[in-house]
Order: sequence, then structure tokens, then C-alpha cells
Amino acid sequence: MKNEANTQNIVRLTAANLGTVLWRNNVGAGVLDNGSFVRWGLANDTAAVNERIKSADLIGIRPVLITQQMVGTIIGQFVSRECKAEGWRYRGTKREIAQKAWADLIIGYGGDATFTTGEYP
Repeated sequence: MKNEANTQNIVRLTAANLGTVLWRNNVGAGVLDNGSFVRWGLANDTAAVNERIKSADLIGIRPVLITQQMVGTIIGQFVSRECKAEGWRYRGTKREIAQKAWADLIIGYGGDATFTTGEYP
């Protein structure tokens, strides 16, 4: 059975073969050796923000050819994948709702975001 790490590797390899670049988006917070507190990862400005919206495991960009009025222009489309272990099903947990809020935000701005158990795109 594929775990989340396997899913991430499969998605990254498949995406790369299709011209998409995906990076691991580690999200967390902690105290450094010098005592200062730091937060990292997208949409993790505060604990309250992170509770409402959780950015995905993989983020990246893919080339998209624009047609009609911008013929020949290539733009970069934001891509986001929340990776889950094989057999995962959306259950609407608090964490999943916050992850879906991220996907909805990205989609709302023209990006491509979804949960995945290994499929790409």
C-alpha cells in the first residue's frame, strides 16, 4: 500500500514528465536554538490562519499556452497537490476542510489544485 511519501514521489515524477515542476511545501513552526520562534510553509502566517487554511504538500508551476487574444504567449499556472495515502477518502475532518479551503482558493484564482492518492494531473 502506498503511503503519503510514495504518493508524493509518484506525483512529482509524473508531473515532471508532463513539464510541471513541483516542490515539497513543508509547513510547521518551532523554536530555534537561539530561542526565536519561526513559522514556515505557505499560508502559515499565524496559528489561526493555519487552522483555517492549510497549503498542500506539493506546489509548483506548469506552462500553459494561451490562445486567441494572447496567441503564442505562455503563462505559468500555479499547481497544488495535497498527497494522501492509497485508499484515502475525503471525510470532512477539520484538517481536510482547511486543506480544501486552500484548494478552493487556488482554483478560484485560475490555478490547479486537488487532493491526490497518486494521480497526476
